[in-house]
Order: sequence, then structure tokens, then C-alpha cells
Amino acid sequence: MLNSEQKDWARSVLHPVTSFFIHVNFHPNTLTVIGFLFAVVSAWQLALGHYRLGAVILLAGGVFDMLDGEVARRGSRGSRFGAFFDSTVDRYAEIVPYLGLAYAMRFDELFLLPFVVITGSLMVSYTRARVEGLGEECAVGWFERPERIVILFLGLVIGGPFRTLALVILAAGSHWTALQRMLHARKVL
Repeated sequence: MLNSEQKDWARSVLHPVTSFFIHVNFHPNTLTVIGFLFAVVSAWQLALGHYRLGAVILLAGGVFDMLDGEVARRGSRGSRFGAFFDSTVDRYAEIVPYLGLAYAMRFDELFLLPFVVITGSLMVSYTRARVEGLGEECAVGWFERPERIVILFLGLVIGGPFRTLALVILAAGSHWTALQRMLHARKVL
């Protein structure tokens, strides 16, 4: 899990871009949609077997995922619907690249691995949302979305057996994080 210093560093790097979007009155929900479109294009490239290009596009989409929240906060454009919309679209943006990978792996004996990763990723998000919906904090676990994007990116860029290794790590790590959150929920609820 990224610590607060790493998150602050990323925000400082993106500060000029965030300021630009605020200055031109760009709506945070539009940035959310742009990030999703990057995920769709990434999935398309992954389905075609263009793993490195798909990885770069996926990472670019991740930048928009960071920008939408920063523009909402710093530009005083945050809303409850915006937070809901962002979280919901983020789940779709997380699913589609794995569908592209599953298509590319359709003749591989491990073609179900991307679906195991999708399941774990969704459970990581769900467990946190459910615990927080019950009034408790749940920022526990190792495999939040930024970590999952970085691991997938590295696996796709390095390629070969590292692509499969990244998927195995993501599958195990995301389900482990969901379990960590369930154990945390048991303690705090």
C-alpha cells in the first residue's frame, strides 16, 4: 500500500496539471470518463496482444484516475454523486483491461487467470466500501488499485513469464487483501 509520502509526491508531480484543469474549469466527472476510455483502449490493445502499448495506455488512464479526485477537491467541485460516479466507473475501468487480457489468453491453459484477478480486485473494493458504509475505516491491505496497476504494468512491459507471474501475484494479492479487510471488519464491527 502506498504511504502518505508517496501519495503526496504523486500529487505534487501532478499539481501543475491539476491546476490547469481547474483553471480551464474542466469537470472532474469528464476526467473520470476519459480515464475509463483509456482503459477501454488499453483493453483493445491487450486483446490484440500489444501488451506494452496496452500497459502504457493503462498507466495513462491511471493518471486520469488520480486527476479527477484532485480536481474535485482542489477545485471545490466535489459532490457525493461525483464520488459515487468515480468509484463506479473505476470498477469498470479496472475490469475491461483484464477482459482484453482474457481474450488474448483465450487459447492459453491459464486463460481464466484474468477472471480470478477481476474477482479479487472487485472484492478489495467491495470490502472497503462495505465496511466504510457501516461507519468504520478500512484502509488496510497491500493491493489497492494503484499497486495493482503498477504490478500489471510491470508484468505487461517486461512480458513473457513475468506477465503470467504478475497475474498470479495480482490474483493472490487481491484476494489476500480482501481477506485482510474481512478480518479487519470482524475486529472493528
